Parts: sequence; structure tokens; C-alpha cells
Amino acid sequence: MDEPLSGYVDAIVFAQPQNGFTVARLKEPKKKDLTVIVGYLPGLQAGENVVCQGIWKNHPSHGRQFEVTEYTVESPSDIIGIQKYLESGLVKGIGPVYAKKIVDRFGADTLEVIDKTPHRLNEIEGLGKRKIRLLKECWDEQRSIREVMVFLRSHGASPGYAQKIFKQYGNESIAKVKANPYQIAKEVTGIGFKLADGIALKLGFALHSPERLAAGIEFVLWEQASDGHTCFPIGEFLPIAAGVLEVELPLVEKAVQSLINTQLVEQDGMIWLKPYFAFEQGIAKDLLRILNGQQAIRSIDAAKAVDWVQGQLSIQFADGQKDAVIQALTDKVHIITGGPGTGKSTITNAILAITQKLTEKILLAAPTGRAAKRMTQITHKLAFTIHALLEMDFTSGGFKRGKDNPLDCDLLIIDEASMIDTQLLFHLLKAIPSRARVLFVGDIDQLPSVGAGTVLRDLITSKKIGVTCLTEIFRQAKGSKIITNAHRINHGEFPEIHTHERSDFHFIPAETPEAIQQVILQLVSSEIPKLWKYHPIDDVQVLCPMKRGVIGAEMLNDALQNLLNPSDKPVFRMGRRFHVHDKVMQLKNNYDKNVYNGDIGRVIDIDEEMMIVRFDDKEVEYDLADLDELILAYATSIHKYQGSECPCVVIPIHTTHFKMLHRNLLYTAVTRGKKQVYLVGSSKAIAIAVNNNQVQKRYTGLEKAIVEMAKTYHPESHHQLKFIQ
Repeated sequence: MDEPLSGYVDAIVFAQPQNGFTVARLKEPKKKDLTVIVGYLPGLQAGENVVCQGIWKNHPSHGRQFEVTEYTVESPSDIIGIQKYLESGLVKGIGPVYAKKIVDRFGADTLEVIDKTPHRLNEIEGLGKRKIRLLKECWDEQRSIREVMVFLRSHGASPGYAQKIFKQYGNESIAKVKANPYQIAKEVTGIGFKLADGIALKLGFALHSPERLAAGIEFVLWEQASDGHTCFPIGEFLPIAAGVLEVELPLVEKAVQSLINTQLVEQDGMIWLKPYFAFEQGIAKDLLRILNGQQAIRSIDAAKAVDWVQGQLSIQFADGQKDAVIQALTDKVHIITGGPGTGKSTITNAILAITQKLTEKILLAAPTGRAAKRMTQITHKLAFTIHALLEMDFTSGGFKRGKDNPLDCDLLIIDEASMIDTQLLFHLLKAIPSRARVLFVGDIDQLPSVGAGTVLRDLITSKKIGVTCLTEIFRQAKGSKIITNAHRINHGEFPEIHTHERSDFHFIPAETPEAIQQVILQLVSSEIPKLWKYHPIDDVQVLCPMKRGVIGAEMLNDALQNLLNPSDKPVFRMGRRFHVHDKVMQLKNNYDKNVYNGDIGRVIDIDEEMMIVRFDDKEVEYDLADLDELILAYATSIHKYQGSECPCVVIPIHTTHFKMLHRNLLYTAVTRGKKQVYLVGSSKAIAIAVNNNQVQKRYTGLEKAIVEMAKTYHPESHHQLKFIQ
């Protein structure tokens, strides 16, 4: 039977923000020893008075403790409790010294002074206006957030999400949630449909309510977009949505029809979320505009230019490379695709050397910071990320560069083009002037973009753009087992795995996931640093086919964090644990912070309010409530790492990854290693991947949009280039 217990909180021993689970020490009246209380106590602060119901239990390791089932919290009432409360870290800058000064001055009336007459805090010497303002703001916020947390906790939401909701809506949080919980899923980052749905159902919204059906249909389509689809066959979509929403098929069908023209577009048996339909149509329109625009760069004898540049760069092109340079100097828009060692970088440098004689207006770009950095190193000319090139507009949340403020360029070269997703290509093309020549360089056999679409493939299959495919591996690359094995994998051949110790490609057999994990931990922490003098965190990257399981990214991250960067002062947020010096990855584009999906950095500082992460040359501050944007990155998924390179990559591969063992996945992983690649696992799993060329189907409408629009396109200019058929 539940017993009552009350007192003030002397200290918080442990708090898990994701679910509010807390371990605290309680000072009961007239008792000398402190009592350990455990339970779901979101937002509990040292110094607060708590009245609990619960039961006594004996923990095998921690001894006797009180497990809280129900509780209420009151502001601290005695002087000791008030002082504990103020020095608990609730307010940055108010530590034990100022807490004691304030309590010595106002005694038991301290909290009433803060609440009702905060100007009296000026009586405390050295406190200052800024600290007083912060103290008052934190006091008000803490009171409001407690109400929000209690309300949301009772409706199934965690304190971490409560903080996000409070940050968005402030004192209107509860009213907003009650009015339409599904709206918060759209407006608050990290609050998905499922969480909003749980809250809504507890608030009494019906399974078949119009708000729920509309939000659920959009949610399922956004889920398909996160799997790479820009559109989806309506016949396949309806049963999926009905299953997720747990309602009858006709209800979903009716709801879908009611959303067409407002939130959805239907065409030829496919449905799109309206933004994705607009992106694909916009890409087709701008591509045709650029293809048909008057060239700013004067025409030259491309064959002679190739002869000249060979002398300038002291190189001899193969026939395929010559064709690539000539076509890129002739076509308005051209695509060069090829695997590692086929000379894409050499061709890019040749095109640059020639074009620099004709114009100074040349821009280089790549989808990620790492890819842009590598492009700069190869070309000795500054390359930008596409986001930086388009210049983020923080007031509108869009880009400053666009139709009305285009980029000033006569040639734009985009590297790692296979990584560009539909939304990004839409914004990029919109900002390219009609006069410019555009060159896409990439590897079509790599994994498609993390975001929705297969834009490079769709541009090629539309047959409206010139394409050069490079297949020949050049002499200097043939000595690299990484490159020759990458091409073997890409051609469906088993890689050469029996190599000597000083090779750049290694296979270490291990039969079970547990054995693979142990080998990886030993390699990363000891053997690779010893043999190659690589830093185990900065120079080695573990790339996993899957997130979950013993050799998935999540468990390997925990194991590598404990091994390479242990800490007795972690911060826990959203179910994740971070230490100073951790290697972390950004999970989504954050234009305010100027960090993007896939960016990797190192944690350089953690305090009560924020964590600071260094990404290359910039330091970025994260509120602790925003840490769901970051994950550990000692190990990461292969998908997340595409477009990046590392001196050494370690790849677990096992038959338990069966669902993910595709040829392009293994090919992409192997080509991420600049100097060393280690495959750890079973040769059978390698064989499965090499033989599985069934690339996961992505539904897109871009190819069709380009082909259809080309039939009726009438350029504003009289000058028209012929399409390459």
C-alpha cells in the first residue's frame, strides 16, 4: 500500500530528461539521514518541497529507497530549502555565494520578493541588473514550465518535449495543445505525429476526427519522403495510411480526396505532398530555362583547348576524358559521372583552367562542408556548400539567392551531385542565371541522397542533358586496392580480400556480431592508431549498414564513447549521453546555426544551460533542449556519411544486416576511405551485398516533369539550344 513521504529535495543525483526519471535525496523533517527517492519526477529542483505517495523498496546495489508513484511539488518554504533551490543551477550566475547573500537578506520571504517585488534584489551588493533580470525570468519560466510539464506528462509527453513546446508557445502552451495537438507536430521541431496523436487521443479526439485523419495522411507521406519518395502510388498508399491510423480504408480514401488541391496533388495515380510537387515542377522549369538561355561564355575550339590544357597541366587524357572536357565546354548543362580513380578531379581542373581564360565568374559548390573543403583542396579555388552559396536569410528562413537575386556566375561546377536532394536542387536552379553554364560531377552508383529524390539519376534518364560516363581506372589509381575493389564491387565481382598488412584494404573475418564488435573496438582504439599513426577519433570512422543491433551505429557509439572518451560528468538529453570531446553529428539542417544534416563536429564544452560544438572552423551553441539535433558519431550509418571521406574507415558487415546489404551501400562505404579500409565480418555477407543490385525503388516525378515540360516549353529568349537526345 502507498505511504506518504514529504520533505525538501537536498540534491538531484540523476535525472533523465527524456522520460523524467529522477533519483534525488530528500531531507525529511526531524530526520538526520537523507532519504533516496526514485521515480518519474520531471523538472524537480534541489530545495523544492515535495509531497510523495509511494512504496519502500530494497535495491540490490543502492539499498533502501522510496519509489514515488504520485507527487506534488511546492516552492521551498524554509531558509535552507530556499538556499538549496537558488544554488541548484536553476539560474545561470546564481551560485552558492549569491544564494546565501539573498537568503541572508530576505530569509523566508525570499521567494515572495523574487515573485512580487524583484526590484528589492537591488539591495544585494554585486548582484547587478542582468543577474536580477535572469533570476526573475527563470523564476517565471520555471513556474510556467512546471505547469506545462505536469499537464503534458499526464498526457504521455516527456519533459524534454514539454520544454520544446514551452519554448515555442510560452504561457500559451497548454491552450495550444488543447486546441489542436496535431498542429504542434507541424510547428514544433521534434514533436512528431505519433506523440501529438497520443496527446490528442488522451484529450478525447476521436480516431476518425478530420484533424487526426488529415494530420495522419500528411505524416505517412512525410514518412515516405524520409524514405526517399517524393510521391507515392495512391493504391499502395491508402492501406499503409489506414494501418497507421487504425481506421477503415474508405475513411482514408475520403480524407485524401478532401486534401487534394489544398495539401496534396494527385496525378496519374500518384500523390504528392504539395511542396514536393512544386519542387519537381520548379526544377523542370528552371532546368529548361538554363538549357535554353544565351551563353555568357564565348564559344571556342574545344578540341584545341584540350590540347592546350594537357600541356599546361602536364597530363595526357584518355579518349573518354577528352570527350568529357569537350562536352563540358560545349553543353549548357552537362553531367560527368564515374567511380573513384576515373579522373573526375583531373577533368574538373582542366575545365577550370580553360574557362578561367574566358571569364572570372566561376563558382564551385558541393552539398556538404566536407565535400566543399575537398573540392577546394583539389582545385585550389574556394568552393562553397550549396547552402552557403545560396546565402541563408534568417529573417524569412529561406535563401537570399533566388530568381530575383541570382548568383553572379558564368560557370557553376557542382561536385558530389549524387548527394543533392529534390528540395536543394529546386533552390539551387532557381538561383542560377540563364546565361550560366552548369556542370554536375558525381558518382551515379553511390547511394542516392539522404533527402527525398534521385535527382542526378532523373536528370540523366530524362535524356535532355548531355552525360559523360567515365569507366577507365587510371594507372596511378590501379595500385590502390580500395579503388580496384570498389570497382569490382560495383561490377558485381567479389573484392580481393586476401591482402598483405601494408595494403590499403583489409578484411578481418569474424562470425558473430559480438565478435565483430570486439574486433572493431580493438582496431579503433589500439591497432589502427599503432600501425598507421591515426588519431582514433579524428582519423577513423566506423560506418554501419544499420543503426540497431550489436554492430549497429547506436550500440557501437556507446561502446566507442566509453572506450575512447569516458567521462564521469555526462549530460543526458533525449535518451542520449554526451561528454566533452565527443564526436557528434548534426541530424537536420539548422539554418539559424548554419549547420547541416551530416555535419560532424567535436563537443568542446558543456554547462548547465548549453553545449558547444566545434564544426571545422566554427563553434555552435546548443540549448540542452535542442540536443535531439545531435547524435554521437564515432560510428555512423553509411547513408549519413556519403559525400564525406576519412583517412581510415572500418565497416562491420554481417548477414544480420541482410535487409541493408545492397551493392551500392557497400560500394559507397568502401569509397569513403581515403587511405585505409577495414571490412570486419563474414565473407558471406560481402557476397550477398555484391550480388544484390536491387536498388531500393524511390518513387519520384522529376524525370516525367522534365520530359513533359520540354514538349511545351517556350523560352522567353529567341535563342534556343537543341536538346541532346
